[in-house]
Amino acid sequence: MRIAVFYQYFHNPDCALTGRHYSFFKQWAQRHEITLITTNVWHEKRLTHLFDWVPEGVDVHMLDAPYDNAMDASRRLAAFAQYAAKAVARGLTTPKPDVILGSSTPLTAAWAAAKTARWRGVPWVFEVRDLWPDFPIEMGAIRRPWLKNRLYALERRLYASAAHLVPLSPDMEAHLLRHGVPPEKITTVVNGTDFPLLDAWTDERVKALRRDHGLAGKKVVLYGGAFGRANDVPTLLAAARRLEHREDVRFVFTGHGYAAGAVAEAARRRDNVLHLPPQPRHRMLGWFRLADLSLVSFLGLPVLAANSPAKFFDSLGAGTPVVVTNPGWTKRFVETHRCGWYAPPSDPEALARVIEEALADAERLALAGRRGHKIARRQFDRETLARRMEDLLTAAARSRDPADTG
Repeated sequence: MRIAVFYQYFHNPDCALTGRHYSFFKQWAQRHEITLITTNVWHEKRLTHLFDWVPEGVDVHMLDAPYDNAMDASRRLAAFAQYAAKAVARGLTTPKPDVILGSSTPLTAAWAAAKTARWRGVPWVFEVRDLWPDFPIEMGAIRRPWLKNRLYALERRLYASAAHLVPLSPDMEAHLLRHGVPPEKITTVVNGTDFPLLDAWTDERVKALRRDHGLAGKKVVLYGGAFGRANDVPTLLAAARRLEHREDVRFVFTGHGYAAGAVAEAARRRDNVLHLPPQPRHRMLGWFRLADLSLVSFLGLPVLAANSPAKFFDSLGAGTPVVVTNPGWTKRFVETHRCGWYAPPSDPEALARVIEEALADAERLALAGRRGHKIARRQFDRETLARRMEDLLTAAARSRDPADTG
């Protein structure tokens, strides 16, 4: 089977990002022909060079469409449009696929997949990684009513034209159902984690990592991920300040983005905060193994409660309990499986209290970690998730129901 993938921000384990598609392609390329239409945004930003940029057998087309998190809303929209236009043009010149996978964000990447699918007369599958346009609208990045209406209309057309939709969380699935998508067109495939990379971090390597950073004998509270506006990093820093009296606790922050300056300043001012540069994924998983507790924080916006944060899956896969601030499916998950705790968003006092309570009982903390690891092995293994997605693409290709974006 020939699969074409439209994904604007492809990256591999040498990058400080989740690596979902790299893991999937590694499986699929053993049995199928994969064409990836992406950009060169992350190609030159690799932190190491231990992995091939794409798995063997993947035909990659990297388009020039510059993008950076520091861009304002208008420049971001221009970058999205630039990729979409170039991706359609490239998609029409590559060998005709049997099925197309379009992965948002942004929504324009899915549009490029849908448009190419329609013109080439093949079905397409929509991987819904974030809820657009709700996310940029609730974050205040899109304010003009006419643009909101156009994006909402585009969202509806894309849902209707896709042969199948693959949200990354149960709450995203509920969003699709509320928008009238038939349940038989939806299959949730969560973000997941990479156990081969996790398992490479032996106890000896983790001890060495702890020793090399002066963390021996300390309880480590980790935030590993984006420092974006949505991640509510100021609340984490405020919670760390409230626990400054705890000489046995260290807050480790590693990532990149909007709040990086605030994190660096906190590390200069306080001994209980360690600020590390962004880590490639294969090293980041060692930090998840090292941590005693992992923080998964977001602002209290409804759209953010639906997301599927990689740090959540990586933490549980590493056997590290989590504190989540999303009042959505992650809260329900940690409470149901007793593998973490919930603290309300943007409440540093409550977060500090939850952290202290979690760290106070070593046996309970370890048990929560074991529970999380067990459920992650059963539900979050990307090798299993890749096969599930492959089955969905195969079924869509057999349906021979060409896309129609209207």
